[in-house]
Amino acid sequence: MDLHVYNTLILSDLHLGAETSHAREATRVLKENRFQRLILLGDIFADLNFARLTKEHWKFLGYIRKLSNPKRNIEIVWVEGNHDHGLTNIMSHLVGVRVYQHYEWQCAGLRHLAIHGHQFDGFQVNNVRLSKLGTSLYLQLQKLDFKSKPIVRLIDRLNTSWLRMSTKVSAGALHYARQHGADRIFCGHTHQALHVEQDGIHYYNAGGWVDSRMTYLSVDEQEVRIHEYNDLEPERVDDRDSGQERGQADSSSADFADESGLLEDVEYESVGSGR
Repeated sequence: MDLHVYNTLILSDLHLGAETSHAREATRVLKENRFQRLILLGDIFADLNFARLTKEHWKFLGYIRKLSNPKRNIEIVWVEGNHDHGLTNIMSHLVGVRVYQHYEWQCAGLRHLAIHGHQFDGFQVNNVRLSKLGTSLYLQLQKLDFKSKPIVRLIDRLNTSWLRMSTKVSAGALHYARQHGADRIFCGHTHQALHVEQDGIHYYNAGGWVDSRMTYLSVDEQEVRIHEYNDLEPERVDDRDSGQERGQADSSSADFADESGLLEDVEYESVGSGR
C-alpha cells in the first residue's frame, strides 16, 4: 500500500540532550511518513552541551543527514529556536541543511510562514541570561527526577501556563503573519499543539517532543493536521544512566556521528531567509 506523501511535515522542540527528549519516537515519525519538505521548527537542541546527547539523539541527527541527500529530493529546513542559538551553524554544516530565522513557502495558493515563536515571548526576549540559567537548572533537575520524569514534565506544563506562553505566542504570531501577508503561520516554543484562526489567518503550533503528548504537523493541498504520536513502548529504555554524561557512558559522539554519515564532507549552506 502506497504511503501518502505530504507537502510538508513539521516537528518542533525536540530538545536533544534533555532527559525528556523523545528522539527515538521522532525518528520513527520521519521513517513512517513521506513528505516533500521537512521543517525542524526550532529548539532541536536543549543546550550547547553535546556530551548530553545519547545514542538515539545522534541517530535522529544521522537520519536528518540521510534525508538531506540530494538524491532523495526532500527539502530540509531548520528554523532556529532560542535553545539552538550558537549551534545551528555547526550542526547545519554536519547534517547538510540550511538554517533560517523564518521560512516562507507556497502551498495550495496560500502563503505559509514558519518561525519558532520565542520572538513573541516577552519574558524570553527580555530575560535571555535568566532563561539560560533556568535551562541549565532544569536540565540538572532532569538527572535527579524519576525515570519517567514526572516532576520536570509538570514544571514544563506549569511554566507554559504561568507565563501564558501559548496565548502570547499565538497573538504575536498572528500579528506577524498579518504584517507579512501570510495566510498560515507555524510556530513551536510553547510545547502545546494548537490551532487558532483570526480574520482568515490560521496559526498552528507544532507542540513538542519532551512530554507524554508528542505532536507534529502535516501540511497538504487540502488541509493542515495536528498529529499525535501514540505508539509508545511499554517502557522507555535510556541509552545511559540518568546521571552519566555521554562522553563517559557510551561510545564517543564522534563514533555515532561517523556511523550516521555526519562526518562526511558536506557543502556549507549559509543562513538566510526562505522564499
